[in-house]
Amino acid sequence: MTAQPTPASQRGDTAPIPSQQGHPAAVGNGPTRVLLGTARRVVVKVGSSSLTSLAGGLDPARLDGLVDALAARRAAGSQVVLVSSGAIAAGLAPLGLPRRPRDLATQQAAASVGQLLLAQAYGASFARHGQAIGQVLLTADDMVRRAHYRNAQRTLERLLGLDVLPVVNENDTVATDEIRVGDNDRLAALVAHIVGADALVLLSDVDGLYDGDPRRHGARLLAEVDGPADLDAVRVARPGAASLGTGGMSTKITAATMAAASGVPVLLASAAQVGAALDTAPEGPRVGTAFRPSGRRMSARRFWLLHAADVRGRLDLDEGAVAAVIGRRRSLLAAGIHGISGDFVAGDVVDLVGPHGVVVARGVVGYDAAELPALIGRRSRELPPEQRREVVHADDLVPLA
Repeated sequence: MTAQPTPASQRGDTAPIPSQQGHPAAVGNGPTRVLLGTARRVVVKVGSSSLTSLAGGLDPARLDGLVDALAARRAAGSQVVLVSSGAIAAGLAPLGLPRRPRDLATQQAAASVGQLLLAQAYGASFARHGQAIGQVLLTADDMVRRAHYRNAQRTLERLLGLDVLPVVNENDTVATDEIRVGDNDRLAALVAHIVGADALVLLSDVDGLYDGDPRRHGARLLAEVDGPADLDAVRVARPGAASLGTGGMSTKITAATMAAASGVPVLLASAAQVGAALDTAPEGPRVGTAFRPSGRRMSARRFWLLHAADVRGRLDLDEGAVAAVIGRRRSLLAAGIHGISGDFVAGDVVDLVGPHGVVVARGVVGYDAAELPALIGRRSRELPPEQRREVVHADDLVPLA
């Protein structure tokens, strides 16, 4: 892990955080940056604040600058998937809204207007480079339902095979839950795994990850994050913690650590530095914060279980079942279960919880919740033949402990 000091100039609460390109020597050319520079398939996520302004909606100069950098990376031989926020923000000015609405219906209305404007702007800008694009709108349901997840995977793969650059966004116009700023960071990490990306680049109005509030003197920019211990050492708020002091940073840490843990190198950088962030030089980009891939690639099914699936219930396991499921990678049988909760049906995802209340695994359950009370705690030979199957098969289970 390396760090560099914040420039002495102070920043106001609402001013964009300036680029650190005046300190290139502080950023090395380690193996993670080499992977980022040589990646053949890259997912790039850009936030609303990097594309829009409250007064004027979409900023054509910012959008064209982003597109130019993406087109340059394409010309260098990489496939690119863009995950773009901005639909709601783009719809504010045309609707005469002075600020982001709080109620869901108006947010959806703004997204409906803004999504069309965003797609038109991207289409016109990429046309300058002769690049075809395809819009892919996803909902949370597309991520949590296995069949939808696989369909999204096939669609994105086919678009890339046809030399089309996919532009992905959450389908805010039909979202049934509250639309939350920062959801597209996690969506980008999921998309990176869906398409088998070699790198993930998260762009925002912040030029990297700091060990404190970057608006305050003395905060240091982290050039490299090798693992969770680096976040602990500098007391950076980890995923789920209260706040890092900069808007949306916790969601970016969540997305970066999620992707890195599944083998994808990540760069967190400023949208103003997009050209440098997508640099294909042999030493890789010399801006932002690079997250080293700390885990191995896992199957799409296991990644879906771990990060995308909607958990519907829980099964409480005894010590023997935990040892079998975690230690020996065995299927979960009814004999090792002593309690259930939740309203689930066969095919839903449930958490497997050990004796101390810790979630040790997650998997696809083979029974309805109503069927299990009569089965749990009983050995297979004590059950009717039709009920001797696994409660959770080993192939449908991912350990968390």
